[in-house]
Amino acid sequence: MKVYFDNAATTAIDLDVFEAMKPYMLEHFGNPSSIHSHGRQVRTAIERSRKKVADLLHAAPAEVFFTSGGTEADNTALRCTVQDKGIKHVISSKIEHHAVLHTVEQLEKDGIKVSYVNLDGHGRVDYDHLESLLKSHPNTLVSLMHANNEIGNLLDLEKVGNMCEEYGAVFHSDTVQSMAHYEHDMSKLKLDFAVGSAHKFHGPKGVGFLYINHKNKIHPFIHGGAQERNMRGGTENVYGIVGLAKAMEIAYSDMANHRKHIERLKLHMIERLKASIDGIAFNGVSDDLDNSLYTVLNVCLPPNDDNDMLLFNLDIAGISASGGSACSSGSSIGSHVLAELNRDQNRGAIRFSFSKYNTLEEVDYAVEKLAELYQPETTSA
Repeated sequence: MKVYFDNAATTAIDLDVFEAMKPYMLEHFGNPSSIHSHGRQVRTAIERSRKKVADLLHAAPAEVFFTSGGTEADNTALRCTVQDKGIKHVISSKIEHHAVLHTVEQLEKDGIKVSYVNLDGHGRVDYDHLESLLKSHPNTLVSLMHANNEIGNLLDLEKVGNMCEEYGAVFHSDTVQSMAHYEHDMSKLKLDFAVGSAHKFHGPKGVGFLYINHKNKIHPFIHGGAQERNMRGGTENVYGIVGLAKAMEIAYSDMANHRKHIERLKLHMIERLKASIDGIAFNGVSDDLDNSLYTVLNVCLPPNDDNDMLLFNLDIAGISASGGSACSSGSSIGSHVLAELNRDQNRGAIRFSFSKYNTLEEVDYAVEKLAELYQPETTSA
């Protein structure tokens, strides 16, 4: 049996998305910057896709800029805001995705003061500490992700947005993991920047978008041509953009049912794991269905001599999962998120992440194979 439980890393492309992309891969090949009919036809597809994304976000089309993915969008928002708005202080957290964390670290090397908001033992943001940092630092950029990609913790976007507005701070949120899994109403949220990446919601890889609130004016991060209304040089990834918009449209059209299905899978896995493995626990608040990203479950396993081989053994059994984010794969230092939680290093950790394509039978199979690795006779004292 082949089971894919690494949807936080990437998702399978929806067949309807692929069908929507195909004409722009095979037939409509014009350059969207060209003024002839071939170019105009493709330009129309891009702008139609932009409007579709904007409508779903309750934003204006002029606030949506297509990028190569979430990493470029995060870098653009952070670096260009600091450069163009005279930002002197950045507030972030130690468990951000590396697209944000490494960028913030580089900004600090460039002379920008950086503060990291306190987190509790489960990785939740200390909002009182965040407010105290905002009170004492003018000209601040806040960058905090909506949903953590490893442990599933959710940030209260409304609360943080209101706080940033009160103290005159710019608010950027990496919304890659939650985009198209939750509705983001930009007409109500006080977000200056938000980010999406198509391959996290059954779209193609290599394409994403940056939402920039119309009140913010920044210069390009990537210079070149006049594409994306002079905000991002480079010929557009036309079929990727079409696929992104189609994937987002599909996600929004049946979001409630998809969420209900995935929450059922997650709850079933939690219950089966508790019944099958003594000493099982969960990292962050990923087992709290009401307060965590419903697509992610980060399992904290008992001490075991074979923990270092955990993912390898699951892979042999046909189960694809992760020990952390895909961007950390192959790293010898492990998960920076779990390290911040001061987790017992003798306990194994595995992230299962679900999609609309997963089944209860797959959950049962994964739990069965995982439990085989944690029989009492193989468990360390």
